[in-house]
Parts: sequence; C-alpha cells; structure tokens
Amino acid sequence: MTQFASDVDAANALAGAYKKLKSEISKVVIGQDEVVRQVLTALFCQGHSLLVGVPGLAKTLLVHTIATALDLEFKRIQFTPDLMPSDIVGAETMDRERNFKFVRGPVFANVLLADEINRTPPKTQAALLESMQEYAVTIAGQRYELPRPFFVLATQNPIEQEGTYPLPEAQLDRFMFNIKLDYPSFREEVEVVKNTTSDEPRKTDRVLTGSEITYYQHLVRRVPVADNVVEYAVGLANKTRPGVANSSQVAKDYLEWGAGPRASQYLVMGAKCNALLNGKYSPDIEDVQAIAKPVLRHRIVRNFKAEADGIGVDDLIEKII
Repeated sequence: MTQFASDVDAANALAGAYKKLKSEISKVVIGQDEVVRQVLTALFCQGHSLLVGVPGLAKTLLVHTIATALDLEFKRIQFTPDLMPSDIVGAETMDRERNFKFVRGPVFANVLLADEINRTPPKTQAALLESMQEYAVTIAGQRYELPRPFFVLATQNPIEQEGTYPLPEAQLDRFMFNIKLDYPSFREEVEVVKNTTSDEPRKTDRVLTGSEITYYQHLVRRVPVADNVVEYAVGLANKTRPGVANSSQVAKDYLEWGAGPRASQYLVMGAKCNALLNGKYSPDIEDVQAIAKPVLRHRIVRNFKAEADGIGVDDLIEKII
C-alpha cells in the first residue's frame, strides 16, 4: 500500500476510513454502533473478540459484513458437541501415492467466526488457543503460519447454558474484548424489519484491504502514550485484584479474582486505537475508561456476595472506575 508522508497523515486517514466503514456497515447492520466500534477497535489492535448476546441480534451478519467491508476472507465454524480439533485446524490425509498431505481447516482465513464456542468440549476449544496466540498451527510437528491479518470472533448465547462447556480462564484471557449485544431500540427494530422483509438487496462496498489493515495495526502500536495514562491503566487493573495492596474496596467486597497483566496491556492498546478513531493523536484517561468494560468484564470473577446481591460485572467495573 502507499506509505503516508507521516504518522499524522496515516492517523487522519484511519479516522476517515473508520467513518467510511461505519457508513458501509450501517447499510446492512442497523444500529449496534458501539458493537461495531468495539469490534473494529479490537481488529486494529490485533485482538480477538467474544460477542455475547441472545439469538437473533445479527451477530453472524455483523461479522460477515465487517469482513466484506474490509475485503478479508471470512469463514464460519458452527461449534457443536461432536466437533473435533481437526475440523478447525485441518488434518494430514494420505493421497493416492500414499504420501501424507496437510488439508487446511477453516482456521486458515482472515476472519474466523467461532459460532457458539461454548457448545464444544474443552479439547476442541483448545484447538483455537495456538492460532489465537501464535497466529500459527502445529500439525505432526510441522508449523503452518496463518494468513494475516487474522482475527477470531467467537459468539456465546448468555441464556441457554444447558449442554455447554464454559471457556477456561486461559482462553477467555486471549480475547481482547468481551462485547455485549443488547436488543435494538424500537425505531432500530422497525428499520431492521423493513429492510429484512423487502426484496431489495443490500451490498457493502470494500473500504480497506488486508495490507492497509496490517499497516494501521502497526500505526496503533506507534501511538505515543503519556506515563500518567499508562499508570492509570495499570492502576485500574490493579484495583480489580482483591489480594493486592492498592486493591479497591469494591474488589475486596465483591470479587473472587481480578484481571491479570494482559488487561493492562489491552487497556493501553485499546485506548490508543480509541484515540485514533476519535481523530486524536494520543490517548488520555477518558480513552482508557471508554474501553474498560469490554476489556475487564471477562477477566474479573464475582464472589458469592456479589451474585447474592445481584450486582453485575458492569456495575462493579463502573464502581471501580
């Protein structure tokens, strides 16, 4: 792609591209503006996202539309109890000449939608761990690099928990964001029904290419951050840990476990990207606060008292902030 004269020009271009992306995605996905922003923020930070919402909120459509607008290869895996690791990463098969040949699985894509990830046993869930962390898979001792950019979006249904396998903490921690999808507003739902019950096709135009996304991912990392913002992000993660010296009273009263160091890293990375999308060249404390909920909500564990008192994770994060 064409190199920009300076990082300031590149930052301006990213803010402009984000506005175009929002416009293109809104042709197909009505509402969900905050969800779209958080998914794109994670993508520009080279992070993965967990989408949590009831069925029918257009999670699959949202991911597919974003992949189309970004001109990325999209693949979807429906996670079921009988899904095997080889159904995700691929497997070695024997051809007619009796030679082993590696057949690539659906993980070899730019955007992978892991639909209802908690419906499959831990052994199969773990098949995604290496690809999410190392951007590669190892089969029979041979390492295969995944295409870049690579981005996992997993969905979960928060209601129906029968026959599900909760994601282990180690895997949850690999998701940069836990994004909550809520019901659309009345007006948005009217618009959704009008659009989906007509015969008029809705298409999304391409806004960015894979190489441009990779460039912007490196740009986000180059964004300068003031020490007080980094210290605020680390302090916020520290406040969620019940056993440490500078823990908040909220954590001591209502949390079993707090967020690990990866939360501090993602708070700073997310703040950098949030600043760029807002047209700023460096993040401030408000940018950290803006992305605190999706970063922290799957990294803190409520204790019995919080559950008994009916205090939600988001409420606790707000109190800690």
